[in-house]
Amino acid sequence: MRPIAAAQSRTEQVYDMIRDSICTGELAAGTHLVQEELASTLGVSRQPVQQAMLLLKNDGLVVELGARGLYVAPLDAGAVIHHYQIRIVLDQLAARLICERLSRAPDFAEELRRRAEPILKEGEAARNQGSAVLAVAHDVKFHSFLYDSSGNPFIASTAEAHWNYLRRVMIAVVLHAERGELVWRQHREILDVLLSGDADAAARAVADHVLGAQGALLAAMEARQL
Repeated sequence: MRPIAAAQSRTEQVYDMIRDSICTGELAAGTHLVQEELASTLGVSRQPVQQAMLLLKNDGLVVELGARGLYVAPLDAGAVIHHYQIRIVLDQLAARLICERLSRAPDFAEELRRRAEPILKEGEAARNQGSAVLAVAHDVKFHSFLYDSSGNPFIASTAEAHWNYLRRVMIAVVLHAERGELVWRQHREILDVLLSGDADAAARAVADHVLGAQGALLAAMEARQL
């Protein structure tokens, strides 16, 4: 981590920095989080670090072990399942809302395709670069695009905490190094089904994609004994 510049909300910046360090594995599971050390590293007072820790505990990324203090939370298969249960609902809702928008405004299809294509191309290129962090970031970008395209701003904000937990696990097991081609082929298939306007088919495609990702992630965690 690096010191951060002054901003309107120090707490948000500290939260973002520590969250990203946990999600990318820079702060590994079980790392003892000493607030004074974090404050010194980030160049801030203890107060925003304390506030950020409360947010990170709510996200399930940090745990408090009594007098021992705060630690980066362990990776947990049960938590992965719970997060995916929420994700599948949100992704299916986004897919159905996109199809509703297409039925009301057929011209929206061209905008959807235009915005999706660079995301798909960048993601397909990223999977060949050997960086789990980069691959996962592009995966999140595609799904965030779906949430944004749904027209409901609360889907993205609701999904954020779940993605924070899941991308951390995905990076830890380097999932996309093994499934990259399949993931991005499915992303293209999801876009094609959405553009067809078939809401039921789109919901099924999204569900199959999410459940497949969950199964692969749990299998990878078990194989690596995480």
